[in-house]
Amino acid sequence: MLAARLCTMKKLSSVLARTLTSGTSGSLSLPDMSEGHLPIHVNNVRSRLRDIVGASTNWRDHVQAMQERKALHTLLAKRQEDLPPKRMKDSYLEVILPLGSQPEIREKYLNVHNSVRFGRILEDLDSLGVLICYTHTKQEAQPRSPLSIVTALVDKINLCKKIIYPDCDIKFTGNVSWVGRTSMEVKMHMLQLHDGDYSPVLDATFVMVARDPENKRPAFVNPLIPESPEEEEIFKQGEFNKTKRIDFSTASLLKMAPTAEERNIVHDIFLNTLDTRMVSFRSRVLPPNSMWMEDAKLKSLQICHPQERNIFNRIFGGFLMRKAFELGWATACSCGGSRPFIVSVDDIMFQRPVEVGSLLLLSAQVCYTEKNYIQVRVHSEVYDADTREHQTTNIFHFTFISGKEVPRVVPKTYGESMLYLDGKRHFTATIKEI
Repeated sequence: MLAARLCTMKKLSSVLARTLTSGTSGSLSLPDMSEGHLPIHVNNVRSRLRDIVGASTNWRDHVQAMQERKALHTLLAKRQEDLPPKRMKDSYLEVILPLGSQPEIREKYLNVHNSVRFGRILEDLDSLGVLICYTHTKQEAQPRSPLSIVTALVDKINLCKKIIYPDCDIKFTGNVSWVGRTSMEVKMHMLQLHDGDYSPVLDATFVMVARDPENKRPAFVNPLIPESPEEEEIFKQGEFNKTKRIDFSTASLLKMAPTAEERNIVHDIFLNTLDTRMVSFRSRVLPPNSMWMEDAKLKSLQICHPQERNIFNRIFGGFLMRKAFELGWATACSCGGSRPFIVSVDDIMFQRPVEVGSLLLLSAQVCYTEKNYIQVRVHSEVYDADTREHQTTNIFHFTFISGKEVPRVVPKTYGESMLYLDGKRHFTATIKEI
């Protein structure tokens, strides 16, 4: 039994090891930008962000701090052409998470399996992505930035390691890889120290948007100038990623009917679950090694306290990602019956900000399974107790792999069938990269 378990774990490692090299950056050669850059301690990232925008560390002062930012409107560029172009290496940053050399910080990152909590890594990536964008848009004559830079989208996070060790130093690197007029794509990489060398753990692509000092209207950002053939390819990949996102959104099942092939899939599922003893469309029977979709979901409620606020006094996007991931992980665990490992995160849309004091409702649904893989969708919404209205804030998509084959999830209703097809689309896109 132990030998079989070890064999399964080796297969999991083999699958995950192929992910990073074929992720969002594909086979692109990454230029070395590390020369002359001193690493930043992970604990200093948030404090640097506060200094850049003039945010207060005291919640009682947040209203006054935001009022003071209104005066920065005069520093905004009226045209992108008025801003100096920047190079990719101008925004390059390195951040060290010294889990090995500073054991006192491990507790925050440790999970019950004696590995690193991936939700904490999501928080660090989100903060780093914003700091990279502020570095790209930095104007030497401005002590404080007039821009409000926030996360719009997590395009993709691909992992090549099954386990992140809690007693080895971690290094994050990243830079702006593509720029539009008011948006920036950031590519980040995470590596972990083993035997004196840093080895890749994950590859992440985030999209950030710049807004005015009050976070109300779009604001222009510095254009980006590629300096080498490798950087040209990275920039072109950013353009491709943008086009791909538009195409994926246009074909959304919330806007367009399923394809002919997808309609056949749904109808086949319906026929396979009909009770042959009854001449009825309503009588359904669960096939062997399957579970109804309605039985493969979990929910949670979070009260959004000031402690979880970002530099603009709204709830930190990294906190939302951590909570969504942990609920998604628990849902995958209960569905698969064993510890799941994260393979990929994709297409996290930040549709509206979450205010401090909100009631945050998270709903995780296993919407597709195949062999050892579990595709989980987490829906996030805020509830206004005064108006009793619900508003969607985020949609999260996670791909997990289990140590054993998992039951097939089966939809009953048309709405569940659309969730099933949407999950299948996300899973197929992830597997193509693997």
